[in-house]
Amino acid sequence: MNFSLSSKAIATIKADCLVVGVPEKGDWPESTTHADEALDGLIKRLQSAGDITGKSGSTGVFPLEGRSWSRLMVVGTGKDTDRSYAAFRKAVIAAVTALKDGPSKSALIALADTPVNGEDAVSSEEALLNLIGRTLEEQLYTFTQFKSDKPASRKLNKVIALASGNGKALKDAFNLGLATGRGMNFTRDLGNTPPNICHPIWLAEQAKQMAKDYDCIKTEVLDEKQMEKMGMNTILAVGKGSTQPPRLIVMEYRGGKAKDKPYVLVGKGITFDTGGISLKPGEAMDEMKYDMGGSASVFGTMKVIAETKPKINVVAVVAAAENMPDGGASRPGDIVTTLSGQTVEILNTDAEGRLVLCDALTYVKKFDPEAVIDMATLTGACIIALGNHATGMLANNDDLANELLAAGERTGDRAWRLPLWDEYQSQLDSNFADMANIGGRPAGTITAACFLSRFAKDYRWAHLDIAGTAWLSGKAKGATGRPVPLLVDYLMSHAGK
Repeated sequence: MNFSLSSKAIATIKADCLVVGVPEKGDWPESTTHADEALDGLIKRLQSAGDITGKSGSTGVFPLEGRSWSRLMVVGTGKDTDRSYAAFRKAVIAAVTALKDGPSKSALIALADTPVNGEDAVSSEEALLNLIGRTLEEQLYTFTQFKSDKPASRKLNKVIALASGNGKALKDAFNLGLATGRGMNFTRDLGNTPPNICHPIWLAEQAKQMAKDYDCIKTEVLDEKQMEKMGMNTILAVGKGSTQPPRLIVMEYRGGKAKDKPYVLVGKGITFDTGGISLKPGEAMDEMKYDMGGSASVFGTMKVIAETKPKINVVAVVAAAENMPDGGASRPGDIVTTLSGQTVEILNTDAEGRLVLCDALTYVKKFDPEAVIDMATLTGACIIALGNHATGMLANNDDLANELLAAGERTGDRAWRLPLWDEYQSQLDSNFADMANIGGRPAGTITAACFLSRFAKDYRWAHLDIAGTAWLSGKAKGATGRPVPLLVDYLMSHAGK
């Protein structure tokens, strides 16, 4: 697929399909007015006749003759007063959805001058071009690697986005959006890959391949013998019941100054989660291949960083293991010593994500991080609390928390902060070890983060619980690519100019 940006006069840009936006109520954007002039008032006539309503997310396609375009697509953008960033995204998704399986080989999308309510950070042309680029990649995604009958190739192979000028800021915004979409799709590919293929060693191979594909990425993989020597006993405890050995994967990008502290991303990489001896119910257990969603989002974010090469230092750490039950598996009641020296009583082997993460959080202290962000499909309680719309976020630093929340708002990849009060810590008390790995049903997402916080006291840290946002179930089943947009926006906001 070929994507490009153009600032030429709309009537001079040839394409099979022109896409413009029309509001349900409010003034037309300049691009729509110019298109209507080039079409001798056709769009106004269609609106007057009721063929187009402007209702948010509606689309209408009309054939043209003797024009620069073979057909016109009009996308409804709703009322000016109601048009949020999310509503604009809905319109862009509707346009791409209508285009992708249609007859057009090329398309000109003229939507970036649509007025959007909100702060400049989400309503500027740069922000809207970024969103258009990201949405193009995201909505054109397919995962058919394991289907015998491949779907026919799409006719659409070229998309041009219209911009008001050819300045660097507009080009960079559009290209970053495209890169973010590709990073999301890489995350989705990893998540959708079946667990008989996607296991810890396979994930490590993907990290090594990234280092081959991008000379700015340096990859190191620690095997079970190295982890045992270091004392990473909780990662090893999770993987004991599987024939697939655990791996600790480290990817480094050094695009900033040598003295700049790195931003560290830590991802939970449970490539399949049966629950171990604390076996999960069989229903929907196939979706536990998505329990490596945190690691997948780390990979996707690093791909964006490698492609765009910002002036920042980033270290990514993935704690990968498979949680299976067999005669060697960890048992409820086992006590293990973590890399930090703290001991943990394993009361439930299905609370394994925090066990692999705690050793990783101790390990990353060696990098003297500016900030550490871990992401994990950690608790079903987070889905009960926030559904599938918001990522749960907890942090030991208010500034970091606020920056991540703002990044989520700017990208539509939203998070919601939950409290990390000391009062919750007592739920992790153990009679026999320094702590238990579960704190009971009440406040399950919070107590899971409380557990992790005990290993992140030496740096600014935030935890993203993506159990509700990393994948979708039902007819739309599949990985989503979240929270790659949030992470990319946050990191780019700290990159040097």
